[in-house]
Amino acid sequence: MMTKKDIQEELRNRVLVLDGAAGTMIQQYKLDEAGYRGSRFADFPYDVKGNNDLLCLSRPEIITEIHKAYLEAGADIIETNTFNANRISMADYHMEDLVAEMNTAAAKLARDAADEFTRQNPEKPRYVAGALGPTNKTASLSPDVNQPGYRAVDFDYLRDVYKEQARALINAGVDLLLLETVFDTLNAKAALFGIEEVLQEESKHIPVMVSGTITDASGRTLSGQTLEGFLNSVSHINLLSVGLNCSLGAAEMRPYLKELSDKAPFYVSAYPNAGLPNQFGEYDESPEEMTPQIRDFLDNEFVNIVGGCCGTTPEHIRSFARYAEKANARKKPQKATETRLSGLEPLTISPGVNFVNVGERTNVTGSKKFSRLIQEKKYEEALSVALEQVEGGAQIIDVNLDEAMLDSKAEMVHFLNLMASEPDISRLPLMIDSSKWEVIEAGLKCVQGKAIVNSISLKEGEEAFRERARLIRRYGAATVVMAFDEKGQADTYQRRIEICGRAYDILTKEVNFPPEDIIFDPNILTIGTGIEEH
Repeated sequence: MMTKKDIQEELRNRVLVLDGAAGTMIQQYKLDEAGYRGSRFADFPYDVKGNNDLLCLSRPEIITEIHKAYLEAGADIIETNTFNANRISMADYHMEDLVAEMNTAAAKLARDAADEFTRQNPEKPRYVAGALGPTNKTASLSPDVNQPGYRAVDFDYLRDVYKEQARALINAGVDLLLLETVFDTLNAKAALFGIEEVLQEESKHIPVMVSGTITDASGRTLSGQTLEGFLNSVSHINLLSVGLNCSLGAAEMRPYLKELSDKAPFYVSAYPNAGLPNQFGEYDESPEEMTPQIRDFLDNEFVNIVGGCCGTTPEHIRSFARYAEKANARKKPQKATETRLSGLEPLTISPGVNFVNVGERTNVTGSKKFSRLIQEKKYEEALSVALEQVEGGAQIIDVNLDEAMLDSKAEMVHFLNLMASEPDISRLPLMIDSSKWEVIEAGLKCVQGKAIVNSISLKEGEEAFRERARLIRRYGAATVVMAFDEKGQADTYQRRIEICGRAYDILTKEVNFPPEDIIFDPNILTIGTGIEEH
């Protein structure tokens, strides 16, 4: 891989241009079944037409031509042709075992094309973004309306699927990873978790871009999150950029892009479709029709990276690039140091907020009624307990299922999945409450929002404390810290100060945990126990 300017430096100084749609260009080749197969897959026993990612192996010359067309048009960043090159999506074609090879080949094709153009003009370096699509399954919603607690895929499987794809892309030399068209934030959180693991295991640092998709005029993702809720859910990673793509045309995307530009502490990207799809599912906006809207984004300094999604071509990108070359780049706002949580909707805890209610009735140790309903498997009635708390003014819902007669881990997963199916409940952030780490971790794998863990402490020593804090951070949650240490519960004013101070130093100085995501519980009990020290 050749040496070139750091992309962070480039983004500080100018707007970068992302390429346009690979699928739109592939369609222009009018490939039939044999065209997709090439010689290598001539005898493959299943149909492969429509498997665009396979072309990296069967027809690499086509993918190279497309990359070069976008680079010629002025793209600074080209995406690998790997939107569906993951084990879940490739199952449709019985090609799961080709995933690593497919991503490796795709990255090398893009790498060679980008490096050729960088050599021609080192002052305009070209970058390769390894594209990771959303898969065709959702982790936070059930595909069966009759089984709201069922999931077709879980966090752990998604994490492993994304790890396989990300590892191949990274080792083949991409400059960036682009997690795009996010319609379910839990899928994205699993992907980000896996990406961080791969980078740690490979001892590499690759900037990560995340791009979500707003599915309609409600301004929400397919899984129901508002834009700010989505932003809060993915901001635990030090992203290169966050942005929007697909679904909407540029005109329809504008209000959401402005909101993102105002709130995101990262660089912002936008690559909309060429208008909304017509009755045939095609995109009609020409470069001349679409460019004024892209110019509006640039003139208002909403973006740092601009490009095109479905329906866009090299002619669109050429037109965008002419304006991007002269545009001022958006300046990142200073990152706020407020506690920013989310369910489907955001919750910000700032100095102006006097009091935050945590509903604790969905807690088997705090509500006999809830405990009985869970033990009797009366989940609909148990959900009504959560709804009553929401209607009563709770701003966060605490869920605790620690009971000797229950399989706490299984119950936590099932109940959180059921809660996710109720928009009136799931709009609030969750507090995942357990004395068992495995229950907390299972709960964190179920929530697309930014939750709170209740709790961790120094009771089991510093190493366990550090490890759990790192994982909480990687899952994208805040945490309650209890005033316990190896000697037990803090029972004096001075001990509370010492334990909380020690925990704070470990979290902020060693684990890089944001101070605004730390909530201390100094264990002030108001119940008369008869014990003198209490």
